[in-house]
Amino acid sequence: MTEPPDPATGTGPEPVPPPAAAPPARRGWLRSLGRAVPYLPAAAPAAIVVAVAITLLLASGFHNFGWDFFGLKFNSDQGVWGVGVLIVGSFLTAVPALVLSMLLGLGIAIASTTYLPRALARVLDPTVDLLAGIPSVVYGIWAFVAVAPWFGRVLNPWLASHLAFVPGFAANSISPSSEGVGLPIAIFVLTLMALPITTLLIRDALRSVPRDLWESGLALGATRWEVVRRVALRHGRRGVWSAAFLGFGRAIGETVAVAMVIGAVDKLPSNAYDSTWTMAAFMFQELDAAFGSSRYLELLAELGLVLLAITFAVNLIGRRLVAHLYAEEVAGL
Repeated sequence: MTEPPDPATGTGPEPVPPPAAAPPARRGWLRSLGRAVPYLPAAAPAAIVVAVAITLLLASGFHNFGWDFFGLKFNSDQGVWGVGVLIVGSFLTAVPALVLSMLLGLGIAIASTTYLPRALARVLDPTVDLLAGIPSVVYGIWAFVAVAPWFGRVLNPWLASHLAFVPGFAANSISPSSEGVGLPIAIFVLTLMALPITTLLIRDALRSVPRDLWESGLALGATRWEVVRRVALRHGRRGVWSAAFLGFGRAIGETVAVAMVIGAVDKLPSNAYDSTWTMAAFMFQELDAAFGSSRYLELLAELGLVLLAITFAVNLIGRRLVAHLYAEEVAGL
């Protein structure tokens, strides 16, 4: 209905424009896709882990899983796959390397955060970080060419003379033909490769300690070492434990450098200087054989599953422990 004209002006009111049409509703699947996009980056790591596990399971053919598979009898010529030999070799190298890298990492981190002048610490800190950027094959060739002969001529005889009372360390255990290749040099290489991550995490944990705690401890008459031992390490123990578990994962999964210096013998070591094999080094060196033998491919896939399970278990234990320590800290506040 049109309104009458205004008597004063003789004109009618301006026409009212029609209401704007409502925008078309977005399609349901586009809306769902838009909501799912932010979750894709977060889900990518889990998807990769699942994809790796499924691929290894399918490649294994579900063969060889049983108690014999984890036995200590390994003979590739007879088709006896007792990968317990490889598991033991992995732990014999990774655990001592972890202990040594944690001790060195603690020493370097404490010196850098407590004793060294700030200017000198800023110069020396990046040198430890640079160790993480050296390729593992460089570590391996350097250790094989330069360090292993020194181990064979100097360090191994020194250990034999000073630790002869320890079983496996006697001088008659050293093989003249080993040329230093074996467990000691493999542990040395793994220590260097785990050192950067352990040092970095411990150093960051100590630097996260509030300055007030440092100054309060010193004001009460404690020495710097006492403050580090009783205050800083206790406050940063979550970072120290994280360094231990991540360092172990780095050591047990190292491949190329260990394969070059460990000696590659599929048997349990009979002494502290003997050669053996680790899971990762075995998979690396025997990969070419898997292309010509389906049974070998199944073995490597199953061994990869074992290594994946060990790494997953270690990380899960580490996460639970760190979460428990965090809960204790929150409860103590």
